[in-house]
Amino acid sequence: MKTRLRALRIDGRTYVWTARIGHTVHSDDCRRFARLRVYGGGKNGQALQADLVSTYEGGPWGYCATDTSYPTPRDVRAVIELAIQRGWDPLARGGTFVLRTGDPSSPPELADFVIAESLLP
Repeated sequence: MKTRLRALRIDGRTYVWTARIGHTVHSDDCRRFARLRVYGGGKNGQALQADLVSTYEGGPWGYCATDTSYPTPRDVRAVIELAIQRGWDPLARGGTFVLRTGDPSSPPELADFVIAESLLP
């Protein structure tokens, strides 16, 4: 199966992104998460990675069974802007910039997610 890459233009630069969906235990509940990967400097540029945990308030069958949250382009834009503020340089060669929870006083405004610590290896 191929990975679907989506494109987003911000200030004249094209960013390509994808999100891998999974489930994790968060605060004693099963939660949906998305591992967001963003590329802004071509195939050799530094990638951005952020783990987003859904804030969905579950239905009668539980969070994992009914949550269909997926990052929107608006969410991705907010994550990119925060990563650039924290020092991500998409034009740097190689490696991955991992965006973590960080400063809780100024979290980005995401519709259905919060940025979490790394959830997967």
